[in-house]
Amino acid sequence: MLISGLAVGAALGFVMQRGRFCVTGAFRDLWISRNTRWFTAFMVVVAIQSVGVFALDAFGVISLRTPDFAWLATIVGAFVFGFAIVLAGGCATGTFYRSGEGLVGSWMALAMYMLVAAVAKYGPLGASTKAFRSVTVPVGTVYESLGVSPWVLVLVLVAGVGLAVRHHLTRPKRFVAILPPERTGVAHVLFEKRWHPFATAAVIGVIAIAAWPLSWATGRQSGLGITTPSANAVTWLTTGDVDLVDWGVLLIAGLLVGSFIAAKASGEFKLRVPDARTAVRSVAGGALMGIGASWAGGCTIGNAMVNTAIFGYQGWVSLIFMILGTGVATKVFITGRRGTSVGRSTGKSAGASAGTSVGTTTPAGVVPA
Repeated sequence: MLISGLAVGAALGFVMQRGRFCVTGAFRDLWISRNTRWFTAFMVVVAIQSVGVFALDAFGVISLRTPDFAWLATIVGAFVFGFAIVLAGGCATGTFYRSGEGLVGSWMALAMYMLVAAVAKYGPLGASTKAFRSVTVPVGTVYESLGVSPWVLVLVLVAGVGLAVRHHLTRPKRFVAILPPERTGVAHVLFEKRWHPFATAAVIGVIAIAAWPLSWATGRQSGLGITTPSANAVTWLTTGDVDLVDWGVLLIAGLLVGSFIAAKASGEFKLRVPDARTAVRSVAGGALMGIGASWAGGCTIGNAMVNTAIFGYQGWVSLIFMILGTGVATKVFITGRRGTSVGRSTGKSAGASAGTSVGTTTPAGVVPA
């Protein structure tokens, strides 16, 4: 059953690469251009997953449990992580799928992220991380605190996200020049046609739901997650402890495989070497991502996408402080340096820029595929 982790990871990497699903761009858009389109797409994933997860819990397929809320570590770690993803040019998952496209800067960020996550969880910093996360309050989920059924919050979330989607779908569409297709049928849709953000989000939401029972069947009682599997992979490589190779480790391996297949088949794979400043930022951003995610108990996937779906305090507080951290880094490295909004100067939202890997708008120096 462990092999299902590889399959889920490959599917996730493929869809994220082809859909240009960039969480960093979604958060950064909120600050640069006040555009919520990609953030709405991100919340579509959360809403769809929330419906599926609570249905699985209701039918006894999984049994949701939420530990006490490590509030201090979550706040500080999430803010650091949000700041770091702007430096690194992508969050943990984005760094994985861009590595599959051949971006050497993402390789650097990914290597540092995985290494520092292992150090912060199992290495010299492990004790301090554990102590930091021991500062807790005895609450786990929002619906438990309110004393209501989780389905009440699920309905509110689905309704709110549905209204946001409707808002964006009913806005006037911009004219976009499209070249004549070179492929037909399924090949055109999979490898050539531009994917809509909301369609991409819906597919990712289904994949996120499937991850729960498949991971649960192997003894790993969680859904999608990147930080702990990354730390486990590095620790396994350095210690040889095969017990660390679980469903999650195969998941992140699948991310690289799936994104490489998508990039190669669509003609978007190309080795791209960053300049010196970009390389330094990639390394620094990756290191800060590793420590921030370890303190917060997860990254934009494990916390902001998965824990939010089960209405855990850790997830929603992380989401807020990741966005705040992204905002500060955006002010320091993007809008503050240029003295103007990238979205206004280019006529595009930052999410669109990030989604198409435009190097002039990202500190990581990502260039057009």
